[in-house]
Amino acid sequence: MTEQIRPVGPRIGYFVSEYPATSHTFILREVLGLRQRGFEIATASINADSRPLSAVTSEEREERGTTYVLKSHGLRGALSAQIGSLWRHPRGYARGLRAALRRSLKNPSTTLRNLFHFTAALMIGRWMQRQGIRHLHVHFATAGASVASLAKQVFPMTLSMTVHGPDEFADVRNEHFHEKVDAADFVVCISHFARSQTMQHSAPEHWKKLDVSRLGVNPRVFAPVAKTPEPGVFSLLCVGRLTPAKGQHLLLDAIAALHDGGERVRLHLAGDGPDRASLQRHAHALGIDELVEFHGALNHDQVRDLYARCDTFVLPSFAEGIPVVLMEAMAAGLPCVSTRIAGIPELIVDGESGFLASPSSLDELTGRLRQLIHDPELRRRLAVNGRRRVCEAYDLDRNIGGLAHVFRRRLEACA
Repeated sequence: MTEQIRPVGPRIGYFVSEYPATSHTFILREVLGLRQRGFEIATASINADSRPLSAVTSEEREERGTTYVLKSHGLRGALSAQIGSLWRHPRGYARGLRAALRRSLKNPSTTLRNLFHFTAALMIGRWMQRQGIRHLHVHFATAGASVASLAKQVFPMTLSMTVHGPDEFADVRNEHFHEKVDAADFVVCISHFARSQTMQHSAPEHWKKLDVSRLGVNPRVFAPVAKTPEPGVFSLLCVGRLTPAKGQHLLLDAIAALHDGGERVRLHLAGDGPDRASLQRHAHALGIDELVEFHGALNHDQVRDLYARCDTFVLPSFAEGIPVVLMEAMAAGLPCVSTRIAGIPELIVDGESGFLASPSSLDELTGRLRQLIHDPELRRRLAVNGRRRVCEAYDLDRNIGGLAHVFRRRLEACA
C-alpha cells in the first residue's frame, strides 16, 4: 500500500454526474490513489449520492462530506453564479452562452438542457476559483463533460476527461462529442477500443491528446478464496445493472437451455435496474424461477461472498467498455465468460484467460457454459490465467501510478 504523501503541485478538480456512486467505485479508488501520490484533489458532482447513509462505506461517507454538489445549492446558487460570472468574466460569459445556444441550433429540443449545462458550468467554474483550482478532470464524455467544456469557455482553466465507451459514442452528434475533445487539453481512454472510437469521432490533429490508461482492481482485495458452492449444483454469477446492454435476458435463455439439457444450474443475478421486472417475468415464462436468484444491489463485501459461492462468472453484454466487475471476478479466481465486443477482448484472451462468445449468440453462450460445467481442469486453467492477466495488466495500484504519470506530464505541458 502506498503511503499517504503531502499534496504537492496544482490542485485538481474531479467532476462527475454523481459522486460517490455505487456503480462508479473505481472513480473513488482513483481519487484516493492519486491523493496517495501527492495530488490534491477536490471533488464535485451534479447530483448528490442518493443512497441511504447505511448503504455507504466510511470512505464514501467522508467523500460525501467534502464533495461540492451543484444541485444542493439550488436557485440561489445558480443566480449567484450567473451574476458573479457575468460581473467578473463578461467576455467569457458571452462566449459560454453563445456555445450553449449553438448546441441548441442543432437540436432545438435540447435548449433547456443546454441552458442548465451553462448554469452548471458557471457554478463549477466559481467553485474552482474559490478552491484555487485551475485544472478540471471529468469522467465520461456525457453530461459532466458538456458542463465542463462550457466552463472552459468562461473561465481561465485547463480541462481533461476520461472516455470509457460505449455510451459516449452512441449519439456523438447530439452529445457534441467532438466539441468536448476539442475543448480538452488531453483525454484519457480506458482502452484501445475507447481510443479508436475517440479518434473516429475527432479530428486527426487532436489525436496527440489521447492517452490510454487502464482501470484496474486490487488483486489483494479480490483474491481467490476457498469455494463454498451449493453441492451438486453448478452456480453462475452475473453482476451488473439490470439493463438491456448487459444481455441478461439472453443469459436466462441460456440457463433454460442448460436446464432442459439436464444440467443442474443456478444463476445469481447481483444488481438492480429498469429490467428487473421484465427479467423476472422472463424467468417465470421459461419455467426457471427457482433456478434464478435476484439479489438486488449489493455492496462489495456481499459481492465478494458471491464470488466464493459460485463456480463461474458470466457477463453476456451487448455493449461495454471494459467492465471492472470482470476484472474483479478474474482476480477472485473465477473462470469468466463474456462477449467479443468493444474493449473486452483486451482483457480476456478467448480460450486462455476466459471464454468469449459472439454477442447475441445463444448457442455459443450455452456451449461455453456447458464446457465449463463438464471440465473442472478447464475451469481451473482459465481461472489461473485470468487472475494472472489481471495482475499483469489491470492491477489498480500500478495503473493509477501510470495515470499519475499522465497527469504530471500533461499538466506540465499545459503550464
